[in-house]
Amino acid sequence: MLSYPFMQNALMAGALVAILSPIIGIFLVLRRYSMMGDTLAHSSLAGVAIGIVAGISPTLSSVIFTALAAVFIEFLRERFKRYAEILMSVVLTLSVGIAIVLVSSGQANTNINQYLFGSILTVTRQDLYLVLLVTLVTVATVYYFYHELIYTTFDEDGAHIINIKVKRVNYIFALLMGLSIAVSIRITGVLVISSLIVLPVATAMQFKKGFKHTLFLSIAVGLVDVLLGLVLSYTLDSAPGGTIALLSVITMVISLLLNPLNK
Repeated sequence: MLSYPFMQNALMAGALVAILSPIIGIFLVLRRYSMMGDTLAHSSLAGVAIGIVAGISPTLSSVIFTALAAVFIEFLRERFKRYAEILMSVVLTLSVGIAIVLVSSGQANTNINQYLFGSILTVTRQDLYLVLLVTLVTVATVYYFYHELIYTTFDEDGAHIINIKVKRVNYIFALLMGLSIAVSIRITGVLVISSLIVLPVATAMQFKKGFKHTLFLSIAVGLVDVLLGLVLSYTLDSAPGGTIALLSVITMVISLLLNPLNK
């Protein structure tokens, strides 16, 4: 299996996404913004459709459109804090509408399914380098703003009081979300990326450890889900994205069953 270049690329890309997604996901879950993963995933699909119609790189257009969507959500959230979930539904609906209109026009049919369902086995070296770059940028940024992100996540009002630039931190995090999801959908697909963002974190949280332990444990769970899912999909000749999603759910169910033992 490892003798095939496409499997090597798939395993490396999957490992990077498995590291990247929980780093973003743990802050989303703790902020109770899990729906934002789905919203930005659908925004990235609209960006892909725009790129295909415009004749530019779908990945580039997806990154730009998703980053703008993430910033736009944060802009609206600042002004309508009580209606954050409704605002995300609005952006999701807008993105889906754009994608459907462009796809149904017949101008964006080319390769749109590989972004919708994922195509990890066709990942190129260029895709791999892009995911690696975004992963490194995300890890470095989270490391640099770690304490600010922690304070802002758990107590945004308290962060204001101790003079943390909450607005700047939120916009930086929004950009990281947009970039991370945009580069990941080519690998996992729109329908699977939210599972990699949320489920490994939800699984790790069942063990009731501290923040850092939960973060590293969620990355470990994500790596197991993705790498084992790829091996099983190769063995069973099944869709990689669907296999990874199912394995993520099974892992979370096992953690829920073990949860009483951890109390």
